[in-house]
Amino acid sequence: MEFTQLGRTGLKVSRFCLGTMNFGPQTSEEDSFAIMDKALELGINFFDTANVYGRKRGEGITENIVGRWFAQGGGRRDKTVLATKVYGLMGDWPNESRLSALHIRKACDASLKRLQTDHVDLYQMHHIYRITPWEEIWQAMELLVQQGKVLYVGSSNFAGWHIAKAQEAAKARHFMGLVSEQSLYSLNDRMIELEVIPACKDYGLGLIPWSPLSGGLLGGALQKLKTGRRTSDDMPKKIKEKRLALKAWEKFCKGRGEQPADVALAWLLSNPAVTAPIIGPRTMEQLTGALRALKVKLNKDAMQQIDEIWPGPGGEAPEAYAW
Repeated sequence: MEFTQLGRTGLKVSRFCLGTMNFGPQTSEEDSFAIMDKALELGINFFDTANVYGRKRGEGITENIVGRWFAQGGGRRDKTVLATKVYGLMGDWPNESRLSALHIRKACDASLKRLQTDHVDLYQMHHIYRITPWEEIWQAMELLVQQGKVLYVGSSNFAGWHIAKAQEAAKARHFMGLVSEQSLYSLNDRMIELEVIPACKDYGLGLIPWSPLSGGLLGGALQKLKTGRRTSDDMPKKIKEKRLALKAWEKFCKGRGEQPADVALAWLLSNPAVTAPIIGPRTMEQLTGALRALKVKLNKDAMQQIDEIWPGPGGEAPEAYAW
């Protein structure tokens, strides 16, 4: 396994981040335990979860599974860089969601209890909340850091200007602020190249792409359709919209003797701005298979061909749309 720094921090994380969203709803607790054990064995030390994962409001099913895995001991918690999130709806009362100081405090304590740990390594805001002023958010986060409950703070699904505003507010408070941004990013979803990635570079944030295979679209969707393999309910519609690109994509990957999913992950890993794509395996095979991407190397010609198949927005703003 390869390791890198998380943004401008001294924290070392694996080049893949284990996503746990399937633990509970699709993957049994026993299989989830086995996947997490295998991840550590393979050198993946970066695990991502969220208080809302599990599809049952307020229950934190996935965090509970991770917590029970930690409780087995064997150094599992110490070997893991643990990331979770705050924002989503955790109850029916008015302050059981979003980013008020009250909810941030309560949500953190609840996550720690479910995760059976005394601290979260990376506490991420799951979405921007435009109503709460940054003074309130940073005051709440600073307190969690002072209490030792949180080591680093990250964002998820922020626009570039949100990152800039957050960092300038943190700077005025002499606080480190954000160290990472978790964004939707794949060959099929390249909008963040306009402003989010430039903001991350400028402020020293690590970039953690979620849905790196665009919900499975980039993982050989046409081939799976032909063989009748399981896909999501909305996959046929996505395939219809992207059929020409997918035909070119899967032909390109076949010509290189590689699986489409591995090439899609390798493309992300080749970007210096990317810290660790999130892989969210349902099965052990999906976990171990993803590691092939670390060995796939893409030269300049290959990158150009990929850009022709999956064109981005044209580079960074404003040059992407202006002189």
